[in-house]
Amino acid sequence: MHDAELSLILLALTVIVVASVSRRLGWPSPLVLTVLGLVASFLPFTPDEPLDPEIVLVGLLPPLLFAAAIQVSLIDFKRERRAIVALSVGLVVVTMVTVGLTTWWLLPVPLAAALALGAVVGPPDTVAATAVGRRIGLPRRVVTVLEGESLVNDATAIVLLGTTSAAILGAVTPAEVGIDFVLSIVVGGGVGVLAAVVLGWLHRRLGDPRASTALSLATPWVVFVPAEQLHGSGVLAVVACGLLLAHRAPVQQTALARLSTRINWATVQFFAENAVFLLVGLQLAPTLVDLRRSSLPLGQLVLVCVAVLVVAVLTRPLWVVLVQRFVNVPGVRGERMGRGELAVVSWAGMRGVVTLAAALTLPEQTPHREVLLFAALVVVAGTLIGQGATLPWFARRMRVQGPNARADSLQAAEVVTRAARAGVRAVEELVAERPELGETFDRLRERSEERANMLWEAIRAGVDERGTPGEGWRTLRGRMIAAERAEVVRIRDAGLVESAVLQEVLDALDLEEANLQVVATRFERATEAAALGASERGDVTDPSTGPACDHLAGTGPDPEPRTRGCARCEAEGLDWVHLRLCLTCGQVGCCDSSTGRHATSHFQQTGHPVMRSFEPGEQWRWCYLDEQLG
Repeated sequence: MHDAELSLILLALTVIVVASVSRRLGWPSPLVLTVLGLVASFLPFTPDEPLDPEIVLVGLLPPLLFAAAIQVSLIDFKRERRAIVALSVGLVVVTMVTVGLTTWWLLPVPLAAALALGAVVGPPDTVAATAVGRRIGLPRRVVTVLEGESLVNDATAIVLLGTTSAAILGAVTPAEVGIDFVLSIVVGGGVGVLAAVVLGWLHRRLGDPRASTALSLATPWVVFVPAEQLHGSGVLAVVACGLLLAHRAPVQQTALARLSTRINWATVQFFAENAVFLLVGLQLAPTLVDLRRSSLPLGQLVLVCVAVLVVAVLTRPLWVVLVQRFVNVPGVRGERMGRGELAVVSWAGMRGVVTLAAALTLPEQTPHREVLLFAALVVVAGTLIGQGATLPWFARRMRVQGPNARADSLQAAEVVTRAARAGVRAVEELVAERPELGETFDRLRERSEERANMLWEAIRAGVDERGTPGEGWRTLRGRMIAAERAEVVRIRDAGLVESAVLQEVLDALDLEEANLQVVATRFERATEAAALGASERGDVTDPSTGPACDHLAGTGPDPEPRTRGCARCEAEGLDWVHLRLCLTCGQVGCCDSSTGRHATSHFQQTGHPVMRSFEPGEQWRWCYLDEQLG
């Protein structure tokens, strides 16, 4: 076996094992892999060739950008466009200038070469931002800003790097810089939008989930390469295409195609994201070998690298302070980012493998090129280890916390309830025309209500000492599925039934078990949120996902509860799951997960529109008439 093939196998196994073990132990895999790569770069059997920038910029960057883009909401991206533009364009330009002038002052290089280093270290990395942000659980708005910035800033940096590299080799006028920048944006964006339209049309007509998934996996390069050939930004083209395709996926792809695409891209992202951090660390030894050729004294080398790192890190918070009034626009509910959230945005400036690959594209004729490469590596390692390792602690110090899983369950329950009732209304006319479907319709409506009730139950996960009907159903059904699978495997091993038939049965069990695991994961997150306590996370009071409701707006102080429990359940000898309080008369009734459903029954009998949760730590309200949460 050739050395290159063996190296690829070892790299793949290392990425998979280390990332998995780190996740199990609660360690940040990006930092673990980076440090492991730094150490492994000095081992005698580690290849010492510098990383080929084309592997990253053409091979890894397009799929990583696409994988990140399809997870970002186009609506959220548009809402935060001012912050994203200010950080992905304005901050990159400012960082190029500040780092460039610092380098020009400390190092005997032309201004163009110094500015090229500034362009290289200007953009925080897509992979670093998404990997660290997802792991520590930042607020969704902060994550949207960081991900949106990191998706677009590579386009700015690559255009600026191309211009400064050309200036190293010859003369470039400011007009040419401006024209190249505008052309790159217009062409790249146009190619991305056109590709989204064409590929979306193809997805509509590809009934086979495998074909749709294969098309999705090829999309990053299908978009990136033509955009670059047309002298546009391939990065911007991939991002625009990914945002649009993800936004239209619910109406352009089948359910199986969407699930298959999501699973395959999650796998690609898991491997590629972790691989790039290992590649970053592995570049230390080759970079040091090149640095030996430098004629500069050691003290000057250290001074340049430290100064570049410090200026690159400090420029970000200073820029955020300067533009905060411009970028901090009201969010969905009219709120603005607080000082803590802005501070986290300022500190989340981790660089990654794209910075290193971009540095390797500097022309060979660049004066002191080896010093510039090492300075870029210092910025990458310094921000990944320094900022990446301290970001969780910094977020806690700033009292910045991620989404409340119980509040998420509340909103999800509202959405599912409204969707379920829309589904019921959609088939009522058909049932009226075909009475023989009445019994089937009743079962469907009951199952639809059960799905919504499970989400309402998740709001109390980790709070109630007794179990809920949904928890009991998942436990029993999980054991049944395990027993059913064991029996199917026994029949397969005995050779009693055709394997193709048995595989269909196993596939059906796998799908049902996967659905159970999704619901169980939501309950686990809600339980963790409950464990933090209301003093840290606050009560569950998320407002409605829909338009304003007059009934909710018209409610005054809570009436005096008539009882402390559901009187009708007590009279009928029933147990309740959760309690609800009528805000019109003070009647206390049980929730829809309870057998009696007396809160809903009270509304049906009296027409009193609004109730609220009568559980400790919950203040959310529900309007029966408008199906609104408040």
